[in-house]
Amino acid sequence: MLKIAYTEIYQHSLPEGHRFPMLKYELIPKQLLYEGIITTENLFEPTLCSEENILLTHDVEYWQRMKNLELTEREMRKVGFPLSAQLVEREITIMQGTIDCAMFALQYGCAMNVAGGTHHAFTNKGEGFCLLNDMAIAANYLLKNKLAERILIIDLDVHQGNGTAQIFQNNKNVFTLSMHGKNNYPFHKEISDLDIELPDGINDEDYLALLYNNLPAVIKKHQPNFIFYLCGVDILSTDKFGKLNVTTEGCKQRDIFVFEQCKTNKIPVACAMGGGYSPKIADIVNAHSNTFKAAFNLFD
Repeated sequence: MLKIAYTEIYQHSLPEGHRFPMLKYELIPKQLLYEGIITTENLFEPTLCSEENILLTHDVEYWQRMKNLELTEREMRKVGFPLSAQLVEREITIMQGTIDCAMFALQYGCAMNVAGGTHHAFTNKGEGFCLLNDMAIAANYLLKNKLAERILIIDLDVHQGNGTAQIFQNNKNVFTLSMHGKNNYPFHKEISDLDIELPDGINDEDYLALLYNNLPAVIKKHQPNFIFYLCGVDILSTDKFGKLNVTTEGCKQRDIFVFEQCKTNKIPVACAMGGGYSPKIADIVNAHSNTFKAAFNLFD
């Protein structure tokens, strides 16, 4: 059974001015339930990530200041949210959600976090709406517990996974692939194991050709036995910040291809939704829902 991490804290812990883009966390499960794609049995509510698992990835001093609400206003301006106990609770719940998804993926082949994809969090700082890095924490959890030996992180959000690249820059057991807008945030890029930079206005055909040409080669060379997939829908032409020209159908074909690669190669995959900032919330929810449908068609 394909499992999906969801809890109301994903959206209700955020300040009023940030609620609109976060509505998707509530609406995606509702949409999938309404369409009969999932039942309530597919949903699970994660608890809080332990300090021990957080510190597999993040610096002690940074975590202690976050936990004690001592991060400075300057640090939090880079994150984009005001610091609060509720925000920290939300963040560490997301972290546990992705760890749980990794465990369910080992059992069922695939699992999905409605939130997550906090790829702008570094070992010792946060930025871009990310305080802690969920895929990095979950990857290090798998490595520590010898549940995986070689991990591939596929980051197809429109923004480079700069925090993830920094965290694993010296770790040969984790291969980071980031396919992102060349002229988009972050404007100072880190170095992933493979960075595929996209020009503004790229269309479905050219976008998918880059994915089709690169992903199978990476899987063949790195031979991962676990994959994390960050499937942001901010690549859509409707996105306010994406700068690309990918249609909803192109985004859907992207997801289908990634899941097919995982299934064909018998590699468990844990997914997190990442970004999506189209002015119409329906565009965001429909594109994310297509990701869930693609996974269900192959794994459930």
